[in-house]
Amino acid sequence: MNNEPIVSIQNVSMRFNLAQEQFSGLKDLVIMATKGKLKFHEFYALRDVSFDIKRGESWALIGKNGCGKSTLLKVISGIYKPTNGNVIVRGTIAPLIELGAGFDMELTARENIFLNGAVLGHSRKVMEQHFDEIVDFSELKGFIDVPIKNFSSGMIARLGFSIATIVRADIIIIDEILAVGDYEFQKKCYKRMEDMMSGGTTVIFVSHDEVQVRKMCDYAVWLSEGMMQAIGSANDVCRMYKKSLE
Repeated sequence: MNNEPIVSIQNVSMRFNLAQEQFSGLKDLVIMATKGKLKFHEFYALRDVSFDIKRGESWALIGKNGCGKSTLLKVISGIYKPTNGNVIVRGTIAPLIELGAGFDMELTARENIFLNGAVLGHSRKVMEQHFDEIVDFSELKGFIDVPIKNFSSGMIARLGFSIATIVRADIIIIDEILAVGDYEFQKKCYKRMEDMMSGGTTVIFVSHDEVQVRKMCDYAVWLSEGMMQAIGSANDVCRMYKKSLE
């Protein structure tokens, strides 16, 4: 049904078991685990998070570092399976969550375009059709046959963004990747995001840039210690979050 949310986050909690003891390496870890001496304490990165995202909307996740924003993006992307609750996604996702994710650092940029395209579910034919456009947008023509282990983080971000957005997905998920790189390239990225949104793409992104959140997003969720503090229009939620920091 067209009125169904494209993303439905239902009572999601994410628990990690953190080792209490210190150990010097994998060998010590295995020995302690075998002897039953390894103890853990539970850490909840997310607690009972629920909200729906409709097709074509743009959402920001805001909050201090460590509040659960990136964890929630990974749960939505399917990288993490939630400890409790469910996430229902009705569409294709292009995730831009970690710089270099899906890349082989030993391969060249040319080779990684096809590798990353395959990771995103695109055929070689599709990537060949869009190859020149990816290279042009990333502004890496002079480095296309250089192994990306020699790239700066900004160059990797350019390549990752150019690949992920060349074929329009239903949902694009971005975790502060646009904070990397020069100002002019950031403007190009935001322009492409605006074009995608105008074409109906749903955007979910993490940002500490309040100006961009207000400009780009219809709605926002404020997280603190894994729990939702506020949800609503981007302007209202940003105002509440900013007030909490004063």
